[in-house]
Amino acid sequence: MAMNRAIALVFVVAVLANLAVIASGDDKKILVKTVKGKKVCTQGWECSWWSQYCCNQTISDLFEVYNFEELFSKRNSPVAHAVGFWDYQSFILAAAKYEPLGFGTTGGKLMQKKEIAAFLAHVGAKTSCGYGTATGGPLAWGLCYNHEMSPSQIYCDDSYKYIFPCSPGAEYYGRGAIPVYWNFNYGYTGEALKVDLLNHPEYLEQNATLAFQAAIWRWMTPMKKSQPSAHDVLVGNWKPTKNDTLAKRGPTFGTTMNILYGDYTCGNGDIDPMNTITSHYLYYLDLMGVGREQAGPHEELGCAEQQVFNPSSSPTASSS
Repeated sequence: MAMNRAIALVFVVAVLANLAVIASGDDKKILVKTVKGKKVCTQGWECSWWSQYCCNQTISDLFEVYNFEELFSKRNSPVAHAVGFWDYQSFILAAAKYEPLGFGTTGGKLMQKKEIAAFLAHVGAKTSCGYGTATGGPLAWGLCYNHEMSPSQIYCDDSYKYIFPCSPGAEYYGRGAIPVYWNFNYGYTGEALKVDLLNHPEYLEQNATLAFQAAIWRWMTPMKKSQPSAHDVLVGNWKPTKNDTLAKRGPTFGTTMNILYGDYTCGNGDIDPMNTITSHYLYYLDLMGVGREQAGPHEELGCAEQQVFNPSSSPTASSS
C-alpha cells in the first residue's frame, strides 16, 4: 500500500513538473505541457485542444470587436441585405474550432494578423455590395450579403447523384461568408462540419457561426491531396514544386485566390474580381495596423498570369 502511494505521488509530481501555467492577457491563462520534447498549450475555450498553435495569442487577442467593426463598418446599414446577421462573436466562435490547427495562430503576431486580414479579405470581397461612389468607399461594405440575391440556377449537378444527390426542392446557390455553390460542395462541407447541408443548404444563411465555419474550413482544407490549402500557402507551410514555379504559382496571397476560385478569378489577366479581393486585403491590413507594405511585392498579390490548380471543368473548381 505504501509502495503504491509512493509510486502515485511520483507520478503526480512528474505530471505537475511537466505542466506550467502562464498568464496571458487580463484573465486568460495558457496551460503548457511538453509532449515528446515539444511544447503544446491550451487557452481554455478559445484554443481548447493541446496544440503548438495554442501557445500563441488567439485571434481575439489580436483582432478585437473594434477591428471587426472597422473592417465591416457598413454591414448593418439600412441598405445592406444581411442587417443584423454577421457579428464579431460568431466569427470568434467559428475560429475557435480551427485555431488549434493553426488558423490565425501560426507564426508570430505579424503573420497571425496577415492571415486574419487575408481570410477576411476574401470574405469581404465576396459578400460586398460596395460600389465606386458608395458611402464610406467600396471597401467598407463587406458582409452586406449572406446569400446570392438573384440565382441564375439551382446549381444541382446530377453527376454527383450517387454521393451527394440533390435534395428535392433544395437550391444550392451561393451562401455563406465565402459562398458555397453546387450540391457537391454543400455535401463535402456538410460532412466536414457534421451538419446536413445537403438537405438543408439554407442553414448557411440562417446561422452566422456556421457560415464562418464553412468559410474557414474551405480556407484550411486542400481540395486535393497534392495541393495546398489557402492557409498553408499564406503562412508559408507550402513549398512550390518546379511545376508550380513554371505555372507562376508561389507562396503568395495571389495563390490563395487560385485555390479558392480557380479560373473564375485567376489566369485571366488583370480583371476586376481579382483586383477587388486584392484591394480588400490591402485595406484590411491598413485598418489592422499592419500596413499594406507587409503584403509583399505587387506581383505576388494577384494571380493574373497563374495557371490554375483546378480548371472550371474540374468538380473541385469553385464558382464565385
